[in-house]
Amino acid sequence: MNILDVPGSEPGSPTSPVCSAKGCRADAVWVLAWNNPKLHTPERRKTWLACEEHREHLSQFLGVRGFLKDVVTLKEWEDRAS
Repeated sequence: MNILDVPGSEPGSPTSPVCSAKGCRADAVWVLAWNNPKLHTPERRKTWLACEEHREHLSQFLGVRGFLKDVVTLKEWEDRAS
C-alpha cells in the first residue's frame, strides 16, 4: 500500500521515488498534485512526481488541461502526510 499516494514510494522500497516523465529514471524532487474534474471529486488529488528537469514540462501538460492543483517538494508532501 502506498501510504503517501506517491508512485514509487512504497514502504520498504529500496529505491527512491522516480520522476513520472516517460523514460526518466531520475530521483523525484517535486510532487504535482492534480485532478480531472470530469472524473474526480474536487478534493481528490492524484500525483505525478518530477525531477528538476521535467517539473516545468509536466506542470504545463497538466496546467493547460486545468488539472494542476499544487506543486510542492517531495519532502513537503511527505511532511504533510505525517
